[in-house]
Amino acid sequence: MAHQAPVGSPRPETPTPSTRRAAHARPEHRHSFWKELPVLLLIAFGLAFLVKTFVVQAYYIPSGSMENTLQVGDRVMVNKLVYHVRDIARGDVVVFNGVDSFTPEVSITPPSDPLGKVLDWFGRTFGFAPPDERDFVKRVIGIPGDHVVCCDATGHVTVNGVPLSETDYLFPGNAPSTDKFDVVVPPGKLWVMGDHRAMSSDSRAHLGDPGGGFVPVDRVIGRAFAVVWPLSRMQVLPVPATFDQPALDQGASP
Repeated sequence: MAHQAPVGSPRPETPTPSTRRAAHARPEHRHSFWKELPVLLLIAFGLAFLVKTFVVQAYYIPSGSMENTLQVGDRVMVNKLVYHVRDIARGDVVVFNGVDSFTPEVSITPPSDPLGKVLDWFGRTFGFAPPDERDFVKRVIGIPGDHVVCCDATGHVTVNGVPLSETDYLFPGNAPSTDKFDVVVPPGKLWVMGDHRAMSSDSRAHLGDPGGGFVPVDRVIGRAFAVVWPLSRMQVLPVPATFDQPALDQGASP
């Protein structure tokens, strides 16, 4: 008589073809993960690169020209999409390429060895290292058509005859400007100034240059909208209230 298992006791499982395949497949899964990891990392860096190129990018602040709004070593986030949906506004803090309009404020020696170049590219791409020395960060004071003057009888910079109250963001102790100027911003150009006026080489410093100190609108990379590092300085960068004065628009040239 054949032996039978007691009623109610679990029957030993007979390996099926599928369970045998699964048992053999586990080591392959572990191996396939390591094979897929480089691809996953490549995709992740690719997505990060696309976001950095077209949407938002972290920038390292290399100079004190925007103190105290921005400190040396701050990392700011720059919105690259915003000016596709609205025009550049007075009071915006912008990052722009200063080729042919500005001279570098800081000198950065690029690495010469291949590994250093790769690390430098990685650092600039993700905001861990100073950007290209031809990239600048300044505040927009005048947009196309604006008449910008330094200064009125009270020492204020005026835009279209309206004095700006700049005490909220100017470096403590700095005058709005010690350099006199009287300009009308041409079409397609901007008049920009650093918040640390005594240390900023901005539009005022290039009045005699071929570009007249103006920054082409199409050289603007994006709007700096927040400080994200260090954590102790994390903050958004709003447009100061003085640029909300309705009279600023009334005197602008069309």
